[in-house]
Amino acid sequence: MDVMGDKATLFETGRFVQPSQGDAGEAAEEAAEELRQRLAAETGDVEAMSVLGAMLLRRGDLDGAEPHLRAATAAGDRAAANNLGVLLHQRGYAEEAAGWWRIAAVAGSAAAAHALGRHHRERGDEPAAEYWLRQSAEQGHPLGAYALADLLEHRGDGGAEEWMRAAAERGHREAAYRLARVLDRRAVDEGEDGADNGVAPLEEAERFYRQAAARGHRRAALQLGAILEKRGELKEAGRWYLTSAKDGEARAACALGFLLRDAGDTESAAVWWLRAAQEGDGNAANALGALHAERGEPQTAERWYRAAMDAGDVNGAYNLGLLCAEQGRTAQAEQWYRRAAYAGHREAANALAILLLQGGDTAGAEPWFSKAAEAGSVDAAFNLGILYAGRGEDVVALRWYERAAAAGHTEAALQVGIARLRDGDETAAERHLRCAAGGGSAEAAYRLATVLDARRPPEPAHELGETVHEKTECEEWYERAASQGHRRAQVRVGMMAAARGDVVEAARWYRLAAEAGSRNGAFNLGLLLAREGSEPEAAVWWTRAADAGHGRAALRLALVYARRGELAEGQRWADRAVSLGPGEVSERAARLRDALREELSA
Repeated sequence: MDVMGDKATLFETGRFVQPSQGDAGEAAEEAAEELRQRLAAETGDVEAMSVLGAMLLRRGDLDGAEPHLRAATAAGDRAAANNLGVLLHQRGYAEEAAGWWRIAAVAGSAAAAHALGRHHRERGDEPAAEYWLRQSAEQGHPLGAYALADLLEHRGDGGAEEWMRAAAERGHREAAYRLARVLDRRAVDEGEDGADNGVAPLEEAERFYRQAAARGHRRAALQLGAILEKRGELKEAGRWYLTSAKDGEARAACALGFLLRDAGDTESAAVWWLRAAQEGDGNAANALGALHAERGEPQTAERWYRAAMDAGDVNGAYNLGLLCAEQGRTAQAEQWYRRAAYAGHREAANALAILLLQGGDTAGAEPWFSKAAEAGSVDAAFNLGILYAGRGEDVVALRWYERAAAAGHTEAALQVGIARLRDGDETAAERHLRCAAGGGSAEAAYRLATVLDARRPPEPAHELGETVHEKTECEEWYERAASQGHRRAQVRVGMMAAARGDVVEAARWYRLAAEAGSRNGAFNLGLLLAREGSEPEAAVWWTRAADAGHGRAALRLALVYARRGELAEGQRWADRAVSLGPGEVSERAARLRDALREELSA
């Protein structure tokens, strides 16, 4: 047995406190106590013999401790019998040690029963192990309770948690940690609201993590930090991460690095990531790689990504693929994406599929998109939708779009909304368009606005004949889309402003749309300027609209040049309007063209 427990408990005496290293006062006090016990032992004091033997055993003086322990044991001291067993076990005489432990355990020593139970378990005799560990545990011995719980848990016995809890409640830190892990998993499985005896599992798990962490359990400190970070208590989370990291827990050092990074202290974050990465933490190595990549140091970034990969973190290969792709090293990017994808990295599978698709290998891309999507990649599901839509397989495409939309993919929700509008299912279309618009899609906001606009009743008239205008929901969505640069929405918002008589606001939106390339925006801006008496400037915008294929703008230009007497130019724009249409415009433009032709030939 490598570790029997705390020495004071093991030696069945709480009368001595191990002196702090370097504390001369306490060392002198212990030396004086040892002298006192030695003098008493020489007079035949059995208790003194036992205590002196325990002191020497604790100090590692086996030769000095053995005669005192044997003498006390012969006189019937059960603590001495237990400690003699410990001494013999340390010398390698396991069977003889077990004999003395049995004598002490039968005499009622809980520590000896624990040691004897451990002895039997190491030799594969589980029934005997359970018997003696139960004897120890039922006497309130925390090490016995923990060892019994460990044995029962190994066998899948439901009574394990009861004894693990007993050991934890009596201060056993490993028991507290393991019990907390059980409760933590239960909280995940049942939901945080699931309660046992009125206490939520997660709340109870936190209590035991805290108990173990306070006793120096570094993994408990890590888990406690994670719970606190998730709850938003970042300062306390950072303290526990720091405690765990200083005790050598690489994952805590990595987590502390992320906490510092999020707080804006990248330099300190890098220090902790470096410490964790050097201990073999792949996540920290990836974080260092990303940090150096952001700083424009690709060679250092690549070195850390390789270190992450060597540590068994598949993200290292994926990040190497991203790095190579950014540098235009397509063949190497494909190699690293493949390595990560074959290891089950879903985003690498998606990235590999995109790379293959860009290279024209649609057949090679599809199975990787499918693999990534089946593994839960939302982007891959959306990309499969695009792939099938491109082939004209709209039913299959819609199925993948719906899958991605259900996982919150904005553009997928937009595509589902468009498909439902096409099918005439306005209710479903509106639901998906709202999701996409809420996710930031300008196109979805515009299309949602058009759906709501079509339902909008006429504005009520004021009793004095003035219209009463209150901003409707559809206008709000038009404005949201317009503010995101959606040109048709900008034109629509401009039209609504013009209808209200707000010429300045209308002109602003029309100009934004026109400058972004909207021919309708340019045409409407021209109309607005013409009404305000700025026909030359209006002609500039109509020219831009007509050059972009706007028939009405071409007709307006034909009329402008006809009024100016520039008949040939007017005829040219009339010809242009005839070809552009629509029908009504073509008819008017044809009549104007013929009239101008007659005028020119007269």
